[in-house]
Amino acid sequence: MSRTTLQQIALSLNISVTTVSKALRSYPDVSQKTIDRVKQAAAELNYKPNAFAVNLRTQESKTIGLVIPEIVHQFFSSVVKGVIEEAEKNGYTVIILQSNQNLEIEKKRIEFLMDKQVDGILIALADETVEYFHLFEAQAIDLPIVMFDKIGKTVPCSKVIIDDVKAGYEATKHLIEAGCNKIAHFRGPLTSQNSIDRYEGYKKALAEFDLEFNESNVYHCKEMSFDIGKENARKMLSKRHKIDGIFVNTDMIAVGAMAELKDQGVDIPNDIAIIGFGNWFLSSVITPSLSTVAQPSYSMGKIAFNTLFSQLKRRKENQHIEHETIILPTEIIVRASSTRK
Repeated sequence: MSRTTLQQIALSLNISVTTVSKALRSYPDVSQKTIDRVKQAAAELNYKPNAFAVNLRTQESKTIGLVIPEIVHQFFSSVVKGVIEEAEKNGYTVIILQSNQNLEIEKKRIEFLMDKQVDGILIALADETVEYFHLFEAQAIDLPIVMFDKIGKTVPCSKVIIDDVKAGYEATKHLIEAGCNKIAHFRGPLTSQNSIDRYEGYKKALAEFDLEFNESNVYHCKEMSFDIGKENARKMLSKRHKIDGIFVNTDMIAVGAMAELKDQGVDIPNDIAIIGFGNWFLSSVITPSLSTVAQPSYSMGKIAFNTLFSQLKRRKENQHIEHETIILPTEIIVRASSTRK
């Protein structure tokens, strides 16, 4: 028989997993009536917390978990470097796991880390993650979590991010200032928060400069790949909408789009200007070089670890932990793909 989860208790009582977690620990901000209901339901459903994870609260493993969507992604590899460097300075070992942008795999990774008795977890969510019961389960046994880059806004934990709305706005504004007035957007997955926010920034810039927003000029990219960039550029050109600028969600997609545009004889940037996102190495070496939004990935990794480390120290000293959201700056890197003659 499978182990009863907090999610099952929550569903049986029609309350949130967070409330169940707090009630089981008799938090003062939960009513006594709710505490009694939750504990009764837990007893009836034979709920038993993970013994290994509960024991974790009384000792240190000097190990943390790091869950990322893709190890091969240049952004995340740079984050990993920052995390490991800071962890080693402080005597911690890092277990690095990949979710492959898959929610079910992500759930298994969190369960694995709980069973391995890590002291805390750093995580960038998979693109398809839209519910967070597995994270609430970890928090229910006082396992600290810090999110970075790809986050869930409703998860009560510290977060290290960039302002994706602002970054999307600035990228689109750059194209407008370069003379573009029919700007397409190659956006990321519909469920990814940073994809949503960059899309909102794109729309905000169009509105501010009194340019028409047309949903048919938005192309969804289910995966961050070169081929998807080529495919969407091909679709865009077939519509003959006279697009003169493209803001692309990641550099890899942008490079694919540029390849297709060049194959079809489009002059970049004079016919169509392009800006990507991420400042990957390849963006500076292709022809024409790709304008992009630079993210502080290495710093994000360092800061994410230090945020978690600070929480671990405070917990050890029985001090109150305040969740914080740290927003790191981005920068527009102007290159040939958006510099018109």
